[in-house]
Amino acid sequence: MNHPLKCCLLVLLLSLSTFVPVWSQAQLDSSRIVKVLSFNILHGRTTKGDFNLDVLANLIKKYDPDLVGMQEVDFKANRSKRYDLATEIGWRTHMVPLFGKAMDFDGGEYGEAVLSRFSILKSRVVALPSLPNQEPRAALEIVTVLPSGDTIAFVGTHLAHEEEAGRVLQAEKINEAFAQNRYPTILVGDLNATPESEPIRILQQHWSTSYGTGRPKPTYPSDKPRVKIDYVLFSPGQRWKVLERTVIQDTIASDHCAYLVSLQLVPTK
Repeated sequence: MNHPLKCCLLVLLLSLSTFVPVWSQAQLDSSRIVKVLSFNILHGRTTKGDFNLDVLANLIKKYDPDLVGMQEVDFKANRSKRYDLATEIGWRTHMVPLFGKAMDFDGGEYGEAVLSRFSILKSRVVALPSLPNQEPRAALEIVTVLPSGDTIAFVGTHLAHEEEAGRVLQAEKINEAFAQNRYPTILVGDLNATPESEPIRILQQHWSTSYGTGRPKPTYPSDKPRVKIDYVLFSPGQRWKVLERTVIQDTIASDHCAYLVSLQLVPTK
């Protein structure tokens, strides 16, 4: 008499085990999932000192992000063989490139860049304030559309590496410039600030962090990471769900670890 009962229980358990993954997958609408990468590319040089854009492109292709925010990007500067680095890396990765100037540099320009797997509807460059002894900085924003048809904004930036007072001014400007964005927005970049610092506290008045409340993994330097200074943030907090985050420790591609985060856009009710 026990055998039929065991068979019924086995069938029930198998049905439940099959149902759970299907139900879970239904909650993950792949058309609203976006993989974003923050990557300081060390103006095209590897940690060996050679100029090698293929190393950078191969890392990006390996992790297959939808959107990339790159920092320390040269545009036709002499030190980078007068290459347009954003276009060169975009061509190698089959992504749409866009460069945003922060300052003139070495016969060319220097600033931020974005790579996108999706078409770019519009863009803008927001100049960030800086102290007299600091390099000019900027934030580069694009507006794009996910496969779901949802419109989002993506912003890449690089805060001052000098004193914190400049980073505070820049964090305040970022909040001012993007707090009223019409679309759900992702902010990535090398912020040169640790999670407990004043610039990050200011940004958290508007942006949610991808690492939550736990202890975040360090991102710098790439050979022996000790501090977290590379970020993926998002706003509004309730419109985004963090699915996965990865610190990519490649000791050759850059002196920074690349930071990869998968986010799901939560539909409005």
